[in-house]
Amino acid sequence: MFDQIKDAINPGKNPNLKHAHQFQRENLPTLWLVGKTGAGKSTFIQTITGLSSVEVGNGFAPCTKTAQAYDYPQDKPLVRFLDTRGLGEADYDPEADLDEIGQLGHALVVVMKADEPEQSAVLSALKKIKHKNKIKHLLLIHSAVLLSSEKDRTRQIAYNEHQVKAVWGDDVKAVAVDFETEDGSVYHYDDLVSALEEMLPVVGIIADVKGHKSVEEANFDTVKKEVLWYSGTSAATDLLPAVGIVTVPAIQAKLLHSLANQYGVKWDKRAFSELIGTLGSSFALRYGLKFGTRELVKFIPVYGQTVGAIAAAAMSFGATYGLGRVACYYFYHKRRGEDVSTEDMQNLYKDAFKKGAAASGYEKT
Repeated sequence: MFDQIKDAINPGKNPNLKHAHQFQRENLPTLWLVGKTGAGKSTFIQTITGLSSVEVGNGFAPCTKTAQAYDYPQDKPLVRFLDTRGLGEADYDPEADLDEIGQLGHALVVVMKADEPEQSAVLSALKKIKHKNKIKHLLLIHSAVLLSSEKDRTRQIAYNEHQVKAVWGDDVKAVAVDFETEDGSVYHYDDLVSALEEMLPVVGIIADVKGHKSVEEANFDTVKKEVLWYSGTSAATDLLPAVGIVTVPAIQAKLLHSLANQYGVKWDKRAFSELIGTLGSSFALRYGLKFGTRELVKFIPVYGQTVGAIAAAAMSFGATYGLGRVACYYFYHKRRGEDVSTEDMQNLYKDAFKKGAAASGYEKT
């Protein structure tokens, strides 16, 4: 496995991964947004991405005649937001959109203003979605909750939640937020991120704004989206038999080359060997054996193309994210002329692998 990565280190000899990245883009984790006009769907996207309304608005692209898609980040996307036209508009029949978009979305986000009990158009759409589509996860966002008194807010939230559950069933997660508070923060932001993370785990990593314990962690945060993008690409291609065994090592090699350049470290086969050496002599063997085993499993009829492929994708995401994380840690200290311990590197890899495998979403499929 690591011999394959080493062979792909020279960027001039790397295989063309255009098709791998295109496959990843076509299979992005997708949040389908449903709600009335003015409920806060676009503001929700701004909150999660940290972008301005202008940036988000300019990034939308039509995906049906009346609905739009927004990929984030646009150059190396990790997640897609599907935004339907506001339900309840007089000249809008959502039937065609519901049929087409329902085949694309992985999780449904319903946005309702807390003080708007008239949600018949949204509830009608939910009935059609539940009947026609296989979407399992629904998050109900009660928006603009601070516009009402605490007593009214409690009643409003309970009523709208009851309406949704009457249509969808009790398997509904809900969070009460306000995107426009006086101090500019988002009311119950952590609750929102936690709820989203349960549906699409990668969103939790994207939206994580917790403080950093060290300068090294802050530095990693600046390249984290790129590491996630490469991880998503390796996972998507590893869903297919006889594909991941070629693409995953090449994708990981390109990731390491890119990170080395960003940290100002000369990158060649010797530098790669030094990086892997810091992880310990047994690490490469264990890693290679696991990779080979999961690739062989994918060739088992039926099982290999379902359970085996999903497990391989989750592990490839986790392994790529783990490699990217320890590489950044190693490059940071190498630039400072500092040594790193094998124990620290292995622990960091294990933690990052678990976080990445969970963030892939394939473990929950």
